[in-house]
Amino acid sequence: MSAVKELLRAESDGSISFGDYTLASKTKLPGFQHQGDEYYVKTYAESTHLERNGMFVYDSVPGTSVHGFKVTEEGASFTVEGSADAQITLELAAGETYTVYVNEKAVGQMTTNGSGKLSISVELGEAPAEVVVKR
Repeated sequence: MSAVKELLRAESDGSISFGDYTLASKTKLPGFQHQGDEYYVKTYAESTHLERNGMFVYDSVPGTSVHGFKVTEEGASFTVEGSADAQITLELAAGETYTVYVNEKAVGQMTTNGSGKLSISVELGEAPAEVVVKR
């Protein structure tokens, strides 16, 4: 895997990939159309941010590259890579409890706050991490 050089792309399985943590300065891509939704990504070494239809979806500090990102009613799944461990915030259903798995290992249950935000820490090393969040 590697950084998503086009900043945001649609994958053949219906998921999206986005983010380039190797960029030294903020780079934005607005107006990306995918399955009837409009996406906006802002990414660079310090952070990666994704919005769908003007609403928050994903944020990481520092910046990351995300592959195969899917959000469903039951949760989210994606593979993430970066140059350092990342703090990732996702927008899911408000007030719901989710089990978070990193590389197929359950790392705990978390409940989203009133606005649906769920924050997780992911240790990133030489290999990407697979993240699955299930309701």
